[in-house]
Amino acid sequence: MVSLSTVWLWLDMLQRELVLFAAVWVAIGAFDEWGMDGLWAWLRITGRARTIYLSQARVASADWPAQTGHEHDARLRGVAAVLVPAWSEAEVVGAMLAHCLAVWPHGDLRVYLGCYRNDPATLAAAMQCAHDPRLRIVVHDRDGPTTKADCLNRLYAALLADEARTGLKVRSVIVHDAADMVHPNALDLLDRALDHADFVALPVQPEVQPHSRWIAGHYGEEFAELQTKGMVVRSWLGGGLPTAGVGCAIARHAIALLAARSQGGGPFAADSLTENYEFGLAIAEIGGKAQFLRARDASGALVATRKYFPAQIDCVLRQKTRWLHGVALQGWDRMGWGGSLPELWMRLRDRRGPMAALVLLTVYVLLALTPLLALARSSGRIPPFALTPAVRDLLMFDGVALAWRAALCGVFTAREYGLAEAGRALLRMPVRHAIAIVAARRAVFAYLATLQGGTVIWEHTAHCALPVRTAPARAARHRVGRERGAPESVVPA
Repeated sequence: MVSLSTVWLWLDMLQRELVLFAAVWVAIGAFDEWGMDGLWAWLRITGRARTIYLSQARVASADWPAQTGHEHDARLRGVAAVLVPAWSEAEVVGAMLAHCLAVWPHGDLRVYLGCYRNDPATLAAAMQCAHDPRLRIVVHDRDGPTTKADCLNRLYAALLADEARTGLKVRSVIVHDAADMVHPNALDLLDRALDHADFVALPVQPEVQPHSRWIAGHYGEEFAELQTKGMVVRSWLGGGLPTAGVGCAIARHAIALLAARSQGGGPFAADSLTENYEFGLAIAEIGGKAQFLRARDASGALVATRKYFPAQIDCVLRQKTRWLHGVALQGWDRMGWGGSLPELWMRLRDRRGPMAALVLLTVYVLLALTPLLALARSSGRIPPFALTPAVRDLLMFDGVALAWRAALCGVFTAREYGLAEAGRALLRMPVRHAIAIVAARRAVFAYLATLQGGTVIWEHTAHCALPVRTAPARAARHRVGRERGAPESVVPA
């Protein structure tokens, strides 16, 4: 039988090893993040970030049609086809379609909604908007759920059939989810942006849910920092631009190249858990130019796709597990490590999730062990723990780095959601970390299970309808700077 003193000694050795492991890997992560911070700061200081914003905002010309209320009176530079895959979305799809068709009155708009033959409730909800001739409801010839990419490929096939039958060629293909609430200016912005790029994406705006401040609320700070800093830097660096799979548009010729590359399988990767992530990287692989569009409308609201993210912990873990599995693990297998040095850096950042979760777990284990072992040392059960100067300096560096990360999280969250939500973001950090740790463990085991074979299916996330409004309440408080040459309808973010 193991004696208590032996257990204390084992715990002492464990603490020493974990301290060194955490100190080194937190520092490596800090340098990685400071690289992004430094590039973003340089872009802001030199004006290149504002040039990115302005050049993207200027593609929306000042002759945007006013919202006159006359149906289908607005014009685009060509036909825009919006692809919306839907499985078990009866509660939200009707409101989404009604809102989309109302705030986008363009005669050149075509909305392709994909339903399944064994999902009559979603089909019935969609039929409420069937009076609009711009809506095309496509019923999949297979039982659902398959995968979201498979449904998108079915919609793309319907688009090709319509082009062949009518002779009308689509200029752009836009991807949305069945629960998204689109911004009135988004379609015009995407349409103009395709004059200068093959693939363009808008931000996603997670909406605050008062009944789920501590679970659903953590999406807000994650997306605020990612889309204010990370996606802007990534867009400037060039290369692959992963997206959330909503609010993104691709030029017709580019999606045709992706479809041709798949040899008849369709442009979207039907066997991928995160087809949206792979889709953005695939654009770069065929030589396409991608841009991330960040602009604000005249009220100060971000031109973004609004949506509710999961509010229950089991749904959050399922979604985060799928993201980590698809991007960090399956993406490694499917997409490899090709590309330029900046692209390799971005892919490394995309795939660091499981390792980052392990480091976080180590830090929290140390937080629990340290006071316990301090009591044991005070009673003489184990020898004192004397840090070497190098490790002590490294831990001090890590403390500064973690404080800096928390401060930036608060700043970016406050910019989009206000000071109160920024305060909650800091208090939510342990919740966010716990979700990342559990999701990473589940993703690793799920990935190991797929190595034994299996079929990828649509891991559906339950959605609830958003209130129909076009701007967050905080937009009126946002101070918007206006630059010379920027159109009145869109200003730099």
